[in-house]
Amino acid sequence: MKLQAILWDYDGTLVNSVPKNIAITKSILSIVAPHLTGDKLPKYLLSESAYHEANHSAKNWQALYRNYYGLTENEMLEAGALWAEHQESNQTQVSLFDGIDKVIEQFSHLPHGICSQNSRLNIWNVLKQNRVDAPFQAVVGYDDLDSNSQKPHPFGGIKCLTDIFDEAINKLVLYVGDHEADVKFAKNIEQALGGGSRVISVAAAYSGANPENWSVEPDHVASCVSELKGIFEKYT
Repeated sequence: MKLQAILWDYDGTLVNSVPKNIAITKSILSIVAPHLTGDKLPKYLLSESAYHEANHSAKNWQALYRNYYGLTENEMLEAGALWAEHQESNQTQVSLFDGIDKVIEQFSHLPHGICSQNSRLNIWNVLKQNRVDAPFQAVVGYDDLDSNSQKPHPFGGIKCLTDIFDEAINKLVLYVGDHEADVKFAKNIEQALGGGSRVISVAAAYSGANPENWSVEPDHVASCVSELKGIFEKYT
């Protein structure tokens, strides 16, 4: 079976969005948890390296907000509800990782999709600004799913594939992400699709992730963007 689609995570995989995510989080904290601002700002929001440490250690965004930023359960839920709005309004620029545009162009004959906890509109805007939107046939964002269907739940991946193919059966798909939850997500999509389909997980270690510390092992690890080409070519 030949590769039929490439699905991507967004933050930390296609784009380096850390500066924007830090700015958004600070803004949200000023609303839902002002006691965690100023000189009380969580240490994981003080630098990009500290942010990476927390983001790649937390199991999901809920754990990131509770266990690393120190929000209560209610504050975390309030913060989640504000995320999409603030992502769309925040003007901090993000950039594609160097070489990602060339990878997308080389494999533009395949349909691409994005499954992310970012805002769908925000993602489309960045794709269009960087002129890489043409191969993308589906984007599923945070605002497309309820709180119980976020990654690693497979619903977003199934939605992305059905948006591309109408019927997601007997497919060979690659999913690229920078978090342990992305590997679990890929496995859960494969299980939900049932026999005849396979979802290959690729860890985007070039963004600062440490897949060797994950409890779930990805099928491939890309330590730099250029390694994605060789991995993709194995299945085409």
